Amino acid sequence: MKFLIINGPNLNLLGKREPGVYGENTYEALCDRLRSFAAAHGSTAECFQSNHEGAVIDAIHAAEGTYDAIVMNPGAFTHYSYAILDALKAVSVPCVEVHISNVHQREEFRHKSVTAPACVGQICGLGLYGYEAAMGYFLSAPSLS
Repeated sequence: MKFLIINGPNLNLLGKREPGVYGENTYEALCDRLRSFAAAHGSTAECFQSNHEGAVIDAIHAAEGTYDAIVMNPGAFTHYSYAILDALKAVSVPCVEVHISNVHQREEFRHKSVTAPACVGQICGLGLYGYEAAMGYFLSAPSLS
């Protein structure tokens, strides 16, 4: 499988931004981990990160016909980006939404995802492993593998 891993705003600061919430691993370490996980399963993973909503939308659009699945941590876009919701609904590439922290144990505004309805599932609170869990789902889904 070919995975597109999309990360939204501030995820480029992993390891620096609130390490008590997001851990001490850097964004580069996350990407290396996911590429290794994919390779160990006969797959590939490309990481994309942007702090700009339009760039995330463009990446989703470009996934059509190129990638088999999207694993996305929309960051703060989760809570208000109807444009990203619409982009996910406009492509046939399935997506799992991932959050490093358990958003349901945090501030009230983080409890609602406007992007999740366009995803096949949502994983939160499992740290960086959540990305691998999402990839594992796609690798084991009979209609996708």
